[in-house]
Amino acid sequence: MSVDDRFGPDLEEARKNRPLPTISEIVTDPVSDWAGDFSHVDPVWAADPYPIQDELRQRCPIAHTERFGGVWLPTRYEDVVAVAYDTERFSSRGIIVSNVRPPAELAPMGSVPPISSDPPFHHDARKLLLPAFTKSAVRKQEEATRAYCHELIDAFEGRDLVDGAHEYAQHIPVRVIANLLGLPPEDGPLFRRFIETSLESVNRPPEERADGFAELADYLLAQIRDHVDHPRDDLITYLVDAELYGHKLSPDHVLGTIILLLIAGIDTTWSAIGASLWHLAGTPRDRERLVAEPGLLPAAMEELLRAYAPVTMARLVKQDMRWNGVDMKAEDWVLLSFPAANRDPAQFERADEVVIDREVNRHAAFGLGIHRCVGSHLARMELRVALEVWLERVPVFSLADPSAVTWAASQVRGPRTLPLRIG
Repeated sequence: MSVDDRFGPDLEEARKNRPLPTISEIVTDPVSDWAGDFSHVDPVWAADPYPIQDELRQRCPIAHTERFGGVWLPTRYEDVVAVAYDTERFSSRGIIVSNVRPPAELAPMGSVPPISSDPPFHHDARKLLLPAFTKSAVRKQEEATRAYCHELIDAFEGRDLVDGAHEYAQHIPVRVIANLLGLPPEDGPLFRRFIETSLESVNRPPEERADGFAELADYLLAQIRDHVDHPRDDLITYLVDAELYGHKLSPDHVLGTIILLLIAGIDTTWSAIGASLWHLAGTPRDRERLVAEPGLLPAAMEELLRAYAPVTMARLVKQDMRWNGVDMKAEDWVLLSFPAANRDPAQFERADEVVIDREVNRHAAFGLGIHRCVGSHLARMELRVALEVWLERVPVFSLADPSAVTWAASQVRGPRTLPLRIG
């Protein structure tokens, strides 16, 4: 099969004939009992999940809900670690909890490899991506990232009110990932819509979500075919040309990995940047200290990542079992709340406080186990540069209206609107 054939007309027919997923009943009622009927997309959870997580850790450390067809929520660090490392009993085939469970036939690759892949396939799929995300490779992106951050702030000239999410945080990873993949940077608004489809619409009708995913796939397949016809030095061309086990990657592998890099590479990082700005805007002592002591930023960054870890991943239970005192059933979801693990007082001193000069900080913001974020060096660079440039150019800023800040109701939590008063 030639490279062109992989992405030709036959692919459309193959996409129509994929195994069918399992559909669950949609439940959108407000939560009345977080221990027995929680929802990670409830507006109360989205606004401030930490008190809820703290209470659950004390009285019901592994919460459960029948929503989404059955989900478990461990809140202790040790339990999150145990699930993350246990690939024998928990599958990564489904990483986003929704009312649609991906069919078992997708394993071991999953739909967005390598994060959706199970061993041993996972190891080899992940290895393909490592060269693009080494420290030396990331370093090459820093100058352009810094220049773009300055460009964004230049646009604030003459204003005293800006949206730190819409006008700053959300643009930076869009530009970086677009450059890495070789996608048009002007398509940023489209990428943001794709992110909403993937992560923030889990309670919408399955057919509506399917239409959104089809639009995403169609867009990316057009980009892939353009790269086939016009190869260049970027990640899409690299994936098109890459081989695994002596063969070119399957079209689903290429497409799924690009979706992963686009969605995960953007939303996680803009959420971390936005949450950091939100904290500093509302905590003058930390903002003033970082402006006065810029050398403290690396430690402060890690603490902000710990305290406001944006990502919660999911697993699927492989078989019925008794696990840490609860009866899990095959195909139950398990939410790996890295934010909850990062605030477990059994693991971190002063766990509920932001200590920007914290010296020992083995947080789980980038995940745990075999699926630890492959792009962590890139995310750290973007966060560091975004904060360095902001604090240099906008040393004085505050929340213009704390009640107007809104947060994403999804497994990637960060501010979606962040009105800031600057100067």
